[in-house]
Amino acid sequence: MKSFFISFTVIILAVCHAFAQKTATGTKKTDLPVVYMPDNLSVHFISPEPIQYVDISSKTIAGDLPVKNILRIKYRTDSVKTGLKDGVVTIVGEKFIAQYHVVYSPDPTGGAIQTDIDILPADMKPLDVPGIGLSQPELKSYAIHLLSRKPEKHLQKASAYGIKATLNHIYTAGDYIFLDMSYENSTNLKYDIDELRFKIEDKKVTKATNVQSLEIKPDFILFDIPSFKKHYRNIFVFKKFTFPGNKLLNIQLDEKQLSGRVITLSIPYKDVLEADIIPVN
Repeated sequence: MKSFFISFTVIILAVCHAFAQKTATGTKKTDLPVVYMPDNLSVHFISPEPIQYVDISSKTIAGDLPVKNILRIKYRTDSVKTGLKDGVVTIVGEKFIAQYHVVYSPDPTGGAIQTDIDILPADMKPLDVPGIGLSQPELKSYAIHLLSRKPEKHLQKASAYGIKATLNHIYTAGDYIFLDMSYENSTNLKYDIDELRFKIEDKKVTKATNVQSLEIKPDFILFDIPSFKKHYRNIFVFKKFTFPGNKLLNIQLDEKQLSGRVITLSIPYKDVLEADIIPVN
């Protein structure tokens, strides 16, 4: 499980500074949303974005991040009998900060206490954090919008073993690059995806040349699809990258063994430079 007590980084200092600027008048604990918690149950806060930072004001309450967008809290063993019974939980996402007043309740209602809390827009205060661009929900929204559009271009194509790869379009939004990719399987054999790799490599390789390869990872992938029978289309999002004209961005799709079909699609930097701005409608 991922502990949040190691999250005191430069970005967190920026978050706290930004929040201080936006809340110069302060926030009273009595104005915070109240969450009731008994000593025998956990409460889960569900965030629409990956959680960047958490602070719990009471030492009697423990918490962790079982997954990147869920905070789980509960009272420490016997802490309710000896320590402070309430506290303030602060949760920081990519573009928001939210605070809750956690109050001890013995749960006399027979289990009616809410154990999962959705962090709603009404509980959020927006943040403009340096170093963080678009949030994961924003990237997903853009990617879904692009997928709903019929491809207008076919920039690059490649084919092998009955599989055709097509770069439909390249878009840009802020510091992000969106690749709209399609694969068509003309065979009757299902394609089980082992991995899809993106590598910047030399255009021409001779025997006397040391091959230089730089692998880059997407910041966001719309769908996690393990296999496809006939058609596969996906949106891959990267933070802005550059490479010289004597290199290519090679996109390599590998099939699981034993068949092991491999297809590589090459993208020149010219196509990246000519990326279109994401249309709004």
